[in-house]
Amino acid sequence: MASHNFFKTMALLTALTVVLMICGRAIAGPSGMVFAFLVAIGMNFFSYWYSDRIALAMAGAREVTEDEAPELHRTVARVASEAGLPMPRVYIVTNDSPNAFATGRDPQHAAVAVTSGILRILDHSELEAVLAHELGHVRNRDTLIMAVTATVAGAIVMIARVGQMAMFFGGFGGRSDDRGGLGDAAVGLLMIILAPIAATIIQLAISRAREFEADATGARISGQPLALASALEKLEAVSHARPMAVPQTVAHLFIVNPLGGRGFEELFRTHPSTEERVARLRAMANRLAA
Repeated sequence: MASHNFFKTMALLTALTVVLMICGRAIAGPSGMVFAFLVAIGMNFFSYWYSDRIALAMAGAREVTEDEAPELHRTVARVASEAGLPMPRVYIVTNDSPNAFATGRDPQHAAVAVTSGILRILDHSELEAVLAHELGHVRNRDTLIMAVTATVAGAIVMIARVGQMAMFFGGFGGRSDDRGGLGDAAVGLLMIILAPIAATIIQLAISRAREFEADATGARISGQPLALASALEKLEAVSHARPMAVPQTVAHLFIVNPLGGRGFEELFRTHPSTEERVARLRAMANRLAA
């Protein structure tokens, strides 16, 4: 299952890059491909160094010391030790909605954030299991993968908007009475419309794949798949009643969808369904008990 998720993630990242290059070419020809690629490199460089700070700021997270939150620090330290990871920085988001996320470009620069709400509704074993899930993201380098994914998807949206402006002001090359020019314009228009949608679908597919893998990794770290299943059920139920006011751009980082929306098409979910995650964790517990 781990290798399947890895290859699926790599295939989706490749597809995202291809969409970026095609979008650039549709807008400005071969030079547009080069420009799109350079934009992606620049944005990835920025996200590599600063995505953690941006995510923490957008979530309203505040770093807490061991003196301020001794029990939380002890729990994080214990789980990090079990995962074979350095101690991450610890943050709290003052919010009644129960949730958690991890960020950071590598295990040496990781941060784990939990809401004040999650500390109130989970018991000790459930909190440990949630923290193991988040440190599973760190160990699997999902925090970096998702930063890169979000950056490339953002680049596609940005380039598509540039294309919209180019078309509005008569760009896309070619005289309007030239059949080739009309064909290129039609292809360009199609890419402007479809590329951001494709990028979003691919980004969310990567996010869902990494959540499944972090569930499995976290359950192995904590040795408590049923505790994680129980925690997910609690978080899902309460998060719908108490959604968080966070930007859509960071929603995929949280262990359950913090926006609390219902009724979205399966294709546009930021997370796998909680029912499927819980079913997989219970199946894992049965295998471990056998």
